Amino acid sequence: MNPFHGKVALVTGGAQGIGKAIAQAFSHHEVRVVIADRDEAAGKECEQWLRSKGGEATFLYCDVADADSIQSLTEQVIDRYQRLDFLVNNAGVFCFKPIDELSVVEFDEILAINLRSAFVAAKFAAPYLKQQRGAIINIASTRALMSEPNSEAYAASKGGLVALTHALAVSLSPEVRVNTISPGWIEVRDWQKRSERQEVQHSEADRTQHLVGRVGTPEDVGRAVVFLCSGESGFITGQNLVIDGGMTAKMIYED
Repeated sequence: MNPFHGKVALVTGGAQGIGKAIAQAFSHHEVRVVIADRDEAAGKECEQWLRSKGGEATFLYCDVADADSIQSLTEQVIDRYQRLDFLVNNAGVFCFKPIDELSVVEFDEILAINLRSAFVAAKFAAPYLKQQRGAIINIASTRALMSEPNSEAYAASKGGLVALTHALAVSLSPEVRVNTISPGWIEVRDWQKRSERQEVQHSEADRTQHLVGRVGTPEDVGRAVVFLCSGESGFITGQNLVIDGGMTAKMIYED
């Protein structure tokens, strides 16, 4: 018997990119997937795509920068399914600006979407996740651990997610396990909605800078999410799993 059959997963930012692959990975294991996104066209397209593959998927609109929208989303999921087993806080946006150009308002907006939303979603989902002894997965980034120039808002938000993860793991134990995944370079251009999808080509330098010899794919993250939600990872909580092809393990010197 499939241990995932009939369970329910909520994936924020689930319509495109990594979120879409996470939704697909859940659907492949017979999990009923709720795709939450503010891009309605992408969300409906992803819903139809998963259903065409035999999965049970539902798109629900949500603006994760708005706490009321997240609360409404959670209520809709429970009204529809009467349960919630897995929450994946994947929604996020990039912002790379020099510090003298980055406004305080912009900084706050990035934290609201990338970090505060994960806290709010966990807050509203926690009672239902506890009932099912479920799991929360937060999608951070290797930029929580290292940085490029002009990435203060994004790095702060992702670093905050890592810290939020171990705090939630302690507070929600033992009923709910909480872990982070920090992806490195994951190629998402071919995982966008049809109108924005691009053909992907990587140079030899792109591939060889990774210890595994290739750029990451959204499926790499999707498989890890399913593992961290499964009984096989039942002794893992409060952890940050880096999925980057080994890039953060490699020392880089200027020639």
